[in-house]
Amino acid sequence: MGKTLFVGIDIGSDTNVVRILDDTGEDVCGFSVSNDLPGAERLVERIVAEAELLDADKIEIGMEATNLYWWHLSQALHEAPELSAFAAEIAVINPKVIDGFKLIYPDMAKTGALDARVIADCLRFGRVRPTPPPDMTYAPLQRLTRFRYHLVSNLTREKNRALNLIFLKFSTYQKECPFSNLFGQASRAVVGNLTPDEIANMPVEELVDMMLEHGNNRLKDVPEMARVIKQAARNSYRLNPKMRDAVDVTLAMSLETIRFFETQQKKIDQIIAKELKAIPQTLDTVPGIGPVYSAGIIAEIGDISRFKNHNALAKFAGLTWRQH
Repeated sequence: MGKTLFVGIDIGSDTNVVRILDDTGEDVCGFSVSNDLPGAERLVERIVAEAELLDADKIEIGMEATNLYWWHLSQALHEAPELSAFAAEIAVINPKVIDGFKLIYPDMAKTGALDARVIADCLRFGRVRPTPPPDMTYAPLQRLTRFRYHLVSNLTREKNRALNLIFLKFSTYQKECPFSNLFGQASRAVVGNLTPDEIANMPVEELVDMMLEHGNNRLKDVPEMARVIKQAARNSYRLNPKMRDAVDVTLAMSLETIRFFETQQKKIDQIIAKELKAIPQTLDTVPGIGPVYSAGIIAEIGDISRFKNHNALAKFAGLTWRQH
């Protein structure tokens, strides 16, 4: 029966700590390499040298999916021709799996060398599937859609922050706001530039003109909208004058941040739609699923043929449940 070499790598932004075990779980060697191209080349040379020394015919390499510090190393190992002679398998492992496996070791210290050993031992026990190299048909789209998710999350967070500031400045505005989009251009002009006292005391015609100026001719029944805003202003709490400048400045910055995020979202939506056109698919023909949602689904699933059946795909998507 052939021998297998198990290589555990504790990934870091600057340094990768390596531990190699044999079939019996005995330490073969441990060392560190830099997390860059020369370090990856040295790692491959050392792994191959140890495999030849032990007359191993197979190599299993594992590393945690730590941020994206594993990305380049995983690619380099997949592409290393020296490893192909040993039927090398590379696994990028969910950190939760390693944390769970580590529970069998009582009172283990937290060091890079010990973490690398745990990863190698986890490989030795089996049940860790090799991770295929990223499919470059879908990987760029995945970067874009995941960044969009990050962008939208930040936009939502910033809007919630702005709503709190708006309540301080104009407590009844959110409840009575006549605009379909509270963060639209006309609404931002009103709540960002005027205080409740200024709105309550200004002629309705002046408020109407301001709303028309910023409404891009999309507003309907503007006089009635102005009347609603003036009534809300009269009913609003009045902010302590000592707080006014601080709230005005932070609200203005928050609204500016929202505008920036919205602009970035439009840009990345265009780029995603363009990237999606290069991938043959029919998902966006389903009613209600546009290019952005299609891109998100396709980017995460990739080539559907890699799933043996629909149950495997459902499990990958988290649409299954545990049996008890």
